[in-house]
Amino acid sequence: MLYYDLKDASGVAPGLATQVSRELGRRIVGGYYKEDALIEDESKLSQRFGVSKSVIREGVKLLVSKGLLDVKRGSGTRVRRRASWALLDDDVLAWHLSVDPKPAFLRQLLDIRRMMEPRAAAWAALNGTDEQLTEIEQAQVRMEEDSRSIEDFVVADALFHRAILRAANNELLQAMEGVIFSALLSSIRLTNRDPRENAHSIPFHRKVLDAIKTRDADLAELMMNDHLNDTGQRLEAALSELQGVAAPRP
Repeated sequence: MLYYDLKDASGVAPGLATQVSRELGRRIVGGYYKEDALIEDESKLSQRFGVSKSVIREGVKLLVSKGLLDVKRGSGTRVRRRASWALLDDDVLAWHLSVDPKPAFLRQLLDIRRMMEPRAAAWAALNGTDEQLTEIEQAQVRMEEDSRSIEDFVVADALFHRAILRAANNELLQAMEGVIFSALLSSIRLTNRDPRENAHSIPFHRKVLDAIKTRDADLAELMMNDHLNDTGQRLEAALSELQGVAAPRP
């Protein structure tokens, strides 16, 4: 839900078809339904979710539009290969946050962050309004105040990066902020499982903030690169721990 909150998604409760599509979507992304496999027919899904067949049909249509399912009369409803999924779709990104982390996908998300966020920090230094820079600073202060709580720290960290993206005042960049949110929330979920680890990243954020506040675009880009390099090292250590192998040296 934090992902949807960061995206300023509508507060209206989703309809039944949307709820069905989200539940099926999570199962597809999580691997419960394998690629190329058939899912249950409308009757069985209707019984499972306690809704009408028409609701199931609408929910399936939503997943077809996102590239996750393919419906063929006489053959049933089949899960499409991952290469066909709309991976930048907000729901698909959010569903990845509700399942066990996939190391390869997490690394790809971090690669996208490294490509986008340093430039976003530089643009924020150049183009951000005073009000937008104040919003970045407020998020930084909140991080420092909430460093002992994992949940509160995650929210503050996400707001910090969102404020920088929006202070860049680049419409195309903002249209892709969902990728950043997904990457951020996924990595924090692994790298900051212990509240004591939160304090480690605060100085990196502070250096990014200070560079933006002084309107030093080159330094802001450099400091964001340093922050993401540290994130990458901690992510690799966390993934190695999950896989039961020694972490590589930085």
